[in-house]
Amino acid sequence: MQKAKIMDEKAIGRAITRISHEIIEKNKGIENVVLIGIKTRGVPVANRIADKIQSIEGKKVDTGEMDITFYRDDLTKKQMDAVVNSTHIDFDITNKTVVLVDDVLYTGRTARSALNALVDLGRPKAIQLAVLVDRGHRELPIRADYVGKNVPTSRNEIISVKLTECDKEDEVTIEE
Repeated sequence: MQKAKIMDEKAIGRAITRISHEIIEKNKGIENVVLIGIKTRGVPVANRIADKIQSIEGKKVDTGEMDITFYRDDLTKKQMDAVVNSTHIDFDITNKTVVLVDDVLYTGRTARSALNALVDLGRPKAIQLAVLVDRGHRELPIRADYVGKNVPTSRNEIISVKLTECDKEDEVTIEE
């Protein structure tokens, strides 16, 4: 059951714009910066950030898609066999600043899995994390470098992110 709508299409757009500017500022431009979206909804967020950065800087940022299924610590063998997506990264990440992008940061376990998967692909110069929503409740010492919105939640609440690319609409809600 929906408890509250915390971001609409305009708020999501503003968050993407702010994150894009922060990535450019922190990295003093976009030279050797690449974006990798964590499937599923991290991919469209990464693509939107890449589009915004290109409109600001006039240069394209390489983007990729990462499936972390086999790196998760909470799936059984049967679940992994049932859910196999793929990783699409057609560029070398060695000596690049990799910005991992996801929709929601919660316990930190997804980000940790993505870090493990990245190390198998190469040795980046640096790894940064960008998320649309940080809801707290970390179980691992992980924090986002770029956050669209901080939303304090209880553990029994769910943050639901809907994006046009996946769900035909843009909104972020808290569900009970």
